[in-house]
Amino acid sequence: MNKKLLALGLSLTMALSLAACGGDSSSSGSTADESSTSQSGASTSVDASTTGGDYGDFASSLVEEGKLIMSTNAQFPPYEMVSDGEGFNGTGYEGIDVEIASAIADKLGLELVIDDMEFDSALLAVQNNAADVMLAGLSYSEARDEVMDFSDSYATGVQVVIVKEGSDVTLDNLGDYMIGTQRGTTGYLYASDTPENGGYGEDHVIAYDNGATAVQELINGTIDAVIIDQAPAEEYVAANADAGLTILDGAWVEEQYCAAVDEGNEALRTAINTALNELMDDGTVQTIIDKYITAD
Repeated sequence: MNKKLLALGLSLTMALSLAACGGDSSSSGSTADESSTSQSGASTSVDASTTGGDYGDFASSLVEEGKLIMSTNAQFPPYEMVSDGEGFNGTGYEGIDVEIASAIADKLGLELVIDDMEFDSALLAVQNNAADVMLAGLSYSEARDEVMDFSDSYATGVQVVIVKEGSDVTLDNLGDYMIGTQRGTTGYLYASDTPENGGYGEDHVIAYDNGATAVQELINGTIDAVIIDQAPAEEYVAANADAGLTILDGAWVEEQYCAAVDEGNEALRTAINTALNELMDDGTVQTIIDKYITAD
């Protein structure tokens, strides 16, 4: 399969659909499809003269008054991870998405609450009104676009392939081997799709609850490769230095990261999007990204 063609197709799809996704990240202002944590204040009626933005009347769109509940999977460093200490602002969590969600909540005058769960459960939490927004290195896909609305993109990401050193696996012959991914991610969706659609087929892909488990199964020899975003890939390789892991040269696919709310929750999407764009315009988002991802 020609991944460059797939990446081009996805880029065109996202450009046309205005949507979202992760890895070697930088702040992005591209528009997404129509589609975190104790912070300051509980009021959802925000004074534009003091905040610098008009966020609209979104109070009735929240799951719980005065709170912005964020679903995530906190095993995706450096975007979200469980902290060894109190975490960012005493949340118990840290990472790019945690700090961006925190800054959004501050602007909206809400208390950010982080709900950590499996990735596919985090998707469902937003759709089932158990959470207001999902930030979890979330990528846009046409299937997700049917049930969720996306913010503008705040970072560009690259998915890569982890293998053992000395492996015969390449980007070109990846479909001949067993691949591990995180369940519910676009990496799984694309890789498990049929060869006619540019995938490798379900028989060549195993879905795991999180990236860490997939990497451990690679080390154990259960699978031959792991598809995951570049930033967490680098974290996992570094954390398992004695296991002889390496990242194949080149991008498997490029995507855009976004936040997502339930389909049709336009009031909240607009409020989050407005706050997010202010944070991108004033450099806050890029500062957060640079804190966790250094350009080598």
